[in-house]
Formats: sequence, C-alpha cells, structure tokens
Amino acid sequence: MGGMPGAAAPGASEGALGRVVSRTLTAARHGPAGLMLRAAAMAVAAVGVACVHRAGDPGVLCPFRTLTGVPCPLCGGTTVFIECGSGHPVRAVLANPVVVAGVIGFAVAPLGPGGRWWALQPKSRAWVLGTALVGSELWQLFRFGVLRV
Repeated sequence: MGGMPGAAAPGASEGALGRVVSRTLTAARHGPAGLMLRAAAMAVAAVGVACVHRAGDPGVLCPFRTLTGVPCPLCGGTTVFIECGSGHPVRAVLANPVVVAGVIGFAVAPLGPGGRWWALQPKSRAWVLGTALVGSELWQLFRFGVLRV
C-alpha cells in the first residue's frame, strides 16, 4: 500500500464532492464550459469588488503610483473590475483597455486562442506583451494628464 498518505487507493471512490470538483476543474480548462466558468468567476469577482468599493473607497492601490505619482501600465486594472461590476463597460475600457483585452483573452483561452498563444515563440510572446505594456503606459500617462496631446 505505497503511495501518498491520505490518498485513495486506485479504483476507490473519491466521493461525490470530489467528482464534482474534478469535473468542474476539467471543464474550466476546456471548451465552452470553460469559457462560461471563467466568465462567471470573473463576473462574481467584479460584482464583489464593486460592492466592497461602494462600502469604502480605499484610494490609490498602485504602489508605484503612490510612491512616484506616475501611473504604471496596469493602473486602472482594479477600476476595470469595479466599473464592470457596477455595469459600466465603457468606463471599464476607458480605465485600461489592455486589462480588458487580457481578461477577455483569459476567458476565451479554452476555446483555442490559449493554444495559439503558447504556440508562439517566446520572443514573439515577449514582443506582444512588451508592446501591450508600452501602449498601456502611454494610455495611462494621457489618461492621468502626465502627457498632453
């Protein structure tokens, strides 16, 4: 009876809850069910963050912006979830379009784009992410009035 302590013997029943969790986690990695589970989890998180934010605004959460006064490329990420949870998708996109695109990419990854992303060469992925971060930083600098048009 080797194996890990507490592990069920091969062929033994893992219990009803174990089967449900196992099926849910498998579904979260694949196909349309994965898309729905990820979208539902993000929606619940967004509504939760919006409710917490309404109860008491914590102010600026970005440590880089707090220390320097300059926004980082991911500034507005929390605002994206707050605005989505409050039912304001346009405000969410205006807060940080790169975060919105990343969330959508994460949600639809089980439908195939995730495999295409990992099929790219590491150097190509680095260029895409770097370009997105530079674009996001420019967006934030204009958004907060650090750069003027």
